[in-house]
Amino acid sequence: MPQTPESFREACLSGQVKIGTFVNMAHPSVVEVTAMGRPDFICLDGEHSQIGRGDWENLFRAGEVHQVTVMARVPNIAAIPGILDAGAKGIMVPMVSTAEEARAVVMASRYPPLGRRGVGPGRAAGYGYRIPDYLAEANRSVLVTIQVENADGLANIDAIAAVEGIDVIFIGPGDLGVSLAALDDPGKPSLDQAIARIASACREKGRVCGIFRPGPEAIARFVTDGFRFFVMASDAMMLTAAVSEAMAAARAALEPT
Repeated sequence: MPQTPESFREACLSGQVKIGTFVNMAHPSVVEVTAMGRPDFICLDGEHSQIGRGDWENLFRAGEVHQVTVMARVPNIAAIPGILDAGAKGIMVPMVSTAEEARAVVMASRYPPLGRRGVGPGRAAGYGYRIPDYLAEANRSVLVTIQVENADGLANIDAIAAVEGIDVIFIGPGDLGVSLAALDDPGKPSLDQAIARIASACREKGRVCGIFRPGPEAIARFVTDGFRFFVMASDAMMLTAAVSEAMAAARAALEPT
């Protein structure tokens, strides 16, 4: 069943497994079609796509058609308030490397007394007509996720995980591997050890631990290891895989038997 933003965040914090996907294509139809596939959530990727300031509202509306929670990976901390005002149900902030940066994310994401987010007449607040209602619900409904994905973040993980107001610590294994110079290692032991170290800090500090996966392979193993929040592939990756699979099947059917 579809979940309200409040129940989605509560479900994440209660330890339920949530599997979503990135959307990079800045068109509402892509979000709507993706939502038809019933992911637990959609994360619009404002870091590695051409999604611009004027796109956010329509992309959030498109997800709401099918009552799917839509959050946003923001390009930077300064963009958080505007994207939340546009209707994001959660935010993900890349490349958080210190506890100070993690606290800055909380300050930008939460209204006082938990943070310093400014009050504005954006779409989330009914363009000013439901500001009191939104103020009452936003701090408990907005999911705050940070990415730890470099060597500095790994070194500071205990202090980062201790920051109050952070809900999910999400591992970007690609960037983390590059930062650790681990991707050329066939066994990737240093990357595996880094992932385990971050997961351990999350458990100790009571944070939800998440990770990117290119496909469903190994998700069950990560769940066994305590991970509960997954972004699986992206719209572009899934489209390419589906087209490739269909074309291969069609060509195979034409081969003489």
